[in-house]
Amino acid sequence: MPQLSSSNPAPARAHLAEMVSSPAITLLVAREPDAGGEIVGSLTLAMFRIPTGLRAWIEDVVVDSAQRGKGIGEALTRAALRAAQEAGATTVDLTSRPSREAANRLYQRIGFQKRETNIYRYTLAGR
Repeated sequence: MPQLSSSNPAPARAHLAEMVSSPAITLLVAREPDAGGEIVGSLTLAMFRIPTGLRAWIEDVVVDSAQRGKGIGEALTRAALRAAQEAGATTVDLTSRPSREAANRLYQRIGFQKRETNIYRYTLAGR
């Protein structure tokens, strides 16, 4: 998790349990079979119904830095796309910082298209 965010702590066990038990969340993990099944990547797929349909959003894609370049991120992303389609979503959104050049190339190669939009963030007090 530190490779995902240096500013946020790793989630506590209770938070992970809450996330995994949520019907809105699908947590995908990639394991290294040659390393005893060690988790080497993960992706969070959030799906929720709004008035215009089922929204699907990919969040927090991370692959261990020692495992990058092996197709793990692509496999996780394609698995998330299949899961979203099977659930009835017609689109899947994600955001990626411009500095993550390899990730951006991957998403474009898979078929994601850059959208012209403004994304706003409001920081709640106490956070």
